[in-house]
Amino acid sequence: MNRKDSKRKSHQECLGVTAARGRPRQARRHKTCPSPGEISKVMASMALGVLSDGGCSEDELLEKCIQSFDSTGSLRRGDHILNMVLAMHSWVLPSAHLAARLLTLYPPRYQEATGNTQELRRLQICHLVRYWLTQHPKAVHQEPQLEEAIGRFWTTVDQEGGSAQRSLRGSANLLSPGGPGPPPPMSSPGLGKKRKVSLLFDHLETVELAQHLTYLEFRSFQAITPQDLRSYVLQGSVRGCPALEGSVGLSNSVSRWVQVMVLSRPGPAQRAQVLDKFIHVAQKLHQLQNFNTLMAVTGGLCHSAISRLKDSHAHLSPDSTKILLELTELLAAHNNYARYRRTWASCTGFRLPVLGVHLKDLVSLHEAHPDRLPDGRLHLPKLNSLYLRLQELAALQEQQPPCSANEDLLHLLTLSLDLFYTEDEIYDLSYAREPRCPKSLPPSPFKAPLVVEWAPGVTPKPDRVTLGRHVEQLVESVFKNYDPEGRGTISQEDFERLSGNFPFACHGLHPPPSQGHGSFSREELTGYLLRASAICSKLGLAFLHTFHEVTFRKPAFCNSCSGFLWGVTKQGYRCRDCGLCCHKHCKDRVNMECKKRPGAKGDTGPPGAPALSRPAPHASPGSEENLPEVLSLDSEAEPHLCHAWTQTEPPPPSWDQEMEGQDGMLKSTGLCKSEKQEQTQGTETPYSSPNLNAPDLAPTERSPTSVIN
Repeated sequence: MNRKDSKRKSHQECLGVTAARGRPRQARRHKTCPSPGEISKVMASMALGVLSDGGCSEDELLEKCIQSFDSTGSLRRGDHILNMVLAMHSWVLPSAHLAARLLTLYPPRYQEATGNTQELRRLQICHLVRYWLTQHPKAVHQEPQLEEAIGRFWTTVDQEGGSAQRSLRGSANLLSPGGPGPPPPMSSPGLGKKRKVSLLFDHLETVELAQHLTYLEFRSFQAITPQDLRSYVLQGSVRGCPALEGSVGLSNSVSRWVQVMVLSRPGPAQRAQVLDKFIHVAQKLHQLQNFNTLMAVTGGLCHSAISRLKDSHAHLSPDSTKILLELTELLAAHNNYARYRRTWASCTGFRLPVLGVHLKDLVSLHEAHPDRLPDGRLHLPKLNSLYLRLQELAALQEQQPPCSANEDLLHLLTLSLDLFYTEDEIYDLSYAREPRCPKSLPPSPFKAPLVVEWAPGVTPKPDRVTLGRHVEQLVESVFKNYDPEGRGTISQEDFERLSGNFPFACHGLHPPPSQGHGSFSREELTGYLLRASAICSKLGLAFLHTFHEVTFRKPAFCNSCSGFLWGVTKQGYRCRDCGLCCHKHCKDRVNMECKKRPGAKGDTGPPGAPALSRPAPHASPGSEENLPEVLSLDSEAEPHLCHAWTQTEPPPPSWDQEMEGQDGMLKSTGLCKSEKQEQTQGTETPYSSPNLNAPDLAPTERSPTSVIN
């Protein structure tokens, strides 16, 4: 090889290397096989055939459905188009109109000259109507006009049809709206027979709580019908859809229940314990693939009323904080919930979707494409896309939950989730627990998912019958577990623990035991729950006044009836928090909001901590409320009555000076012990409005501070 050939060869090798480096790499195929969802979409497109390229008229679509059956009622081809038309036609035209069109296509008797062709067509139409009743019974029974149209069709068949056609009507009339019912409540695996079932929040394990929340969510999800989804997409609201409204209300109630349970604890460390428990409940919900309740719990934990509690979050462990951040990122609305969608696509087995996200997809798909083409034909690709998504949700309703539930705990959760807290009340309670700090604080790392309340304002408001049924079921469960001897009563300690599970427990609505032995009967517990729920439902928590009986020594007026308050002793009632005055017979009809004033007495710390005596707020002229709440008249100190609200603001200096002056006047007058007792008698009798038809508590029988456990 000479020098020239060597240079030529070297030049070719260099070109070869450069060409190889410059050649683009072939894209690797990460998925060697298509997913089942991709296969179903391709099969559906193939089944549509030429109709997938555009649309067709109503008559062409009906004719294709009729030709799907043979004389024996068997399908000649796949049932995708047939099921799609029967399920989705109501989105573009009324079902009664479709049934009337079938009646017009039914050949009358005078066309017998054509022979077997007309007889076959009659059988095909009858088989189509029978298939409609068999596969979609709920849709037929929920529309009275459709039932009337089908009734006219079968009347025509009796008059014009043969025996083979009339026999199909008998089998169709035997149909009843079926479908899977709710899973039967059974004893939870974690609640064995040897263990006493606990109805207390603090004693419930995170696994048990997550399983029971999943059961409630699945039962609510199962009740949603395709008609409810269609109504929501077309109207843009859940109003008029009880099942869908109940599902949305359940999610919003769980979110607010989480907030209330956290804010019910007086100390930061105690609130951190509740936060940590709900974080692990959310982790279990993620393992159960219950994404809808996971969204509700995570949204409650990341709500601004909770995320602003810096002192409470400071007590959380790094692991709990990391778990909460991961769950928040999973459910974040960034990039149209991209992380949730990827996670959902990889899930198998039992799973519950974030209903708001999937409804958002249905609305977007419905708004993006028209129902009909410009020439008036139906847009079948749009109906087919909606049908595939509805079929996915319907398949999820056929699942069997991986866990069972305890009936008693279901009653407790059902009644506990009937909350009456408003958004403003939750914020007020949050600021009462941890007031605003003047220092600039860094923003919270937690961001609430934007779909927590995708239908805001939807809260379950059960009627009196439903609420009464829930209360009766809960009372039966309570006495079954806390009164095994069958005495018919529960102790006051058990009553206080149980009542702490409800939102109205922190407002002093506890009635005293009428039997005088510190025990509560079945009737007393039922009446307490019914009255307290009705009060909170009607008035709201902001209207609950903490009245106590007082003596007015100077003219005063009732804030309810504007009447005169004057007498010798104990002729009126006054609210400890807002100072509102009223007659005894008017305290149940007060419709003014209780606005707590700065310096009002409240909770001073966690249960068990010594109560700090604070001077009472300034009262109206002539009221004995100008005296301190507790006067040390003898060696035995009188017990204090504490609210479940936390006192966060000191009283104004003017009140302290006024109280000090009154104490000096009392000491200078040299009142004897008996006179002081006579003056202060009855001024410390606690009373909670509205009236619960219970006698006043003696000073030694005052109800202790109760919070939501």
